[in-house]
Amino acid sequence: MTADVVWMTPAALARLQEELETLTAPGRELDDAQKARVVELRELLKKARAESKPDDGLVEPGMRITARFEDDGTTIDFVLGSRSVLGLDESMDVDVYSPESPLGAAINGLYVGDKATFETPKGERTLTILAAKPAI
Repeated sequence: MTADVVWMTPAALARLQEELETLTAPGRELDDAQKARVVELRELLKKARAESKPDDGLVEPGMRITARFEDDGTTIDFVLGSRSVLGLDESMDVDVYSPESPLGAAINGLYVGDKATFETPKGERTLTILAAKPAI
């Protein structure tokens, strides 16, 4: 799959499709913001995949990540992906970090067992990837 794929749950995909159907219903007049949203939804739906990702230990969007911070031993559990998309599925009861965030950028493409260091407002932090499982 390419980097242009947007992984999402079936529930999130259904909500996006419903929104597009509502906006494009026959006879509906759209303002400029709604027209822009229709374009955005169509582009997003072209890239959408609502299927399970391979369970291969690769950290990438659509994966649920568990990691341990080296400095204090605390663990963090989150999904790497789009908050705006994953937030559409109310069953997703986990934090979401963007692949473009400092944490997301540092770990994207790593495997279970790998370490990554990234900048936070309080300084550098290093973590170890403990698990990377499909979130969908």
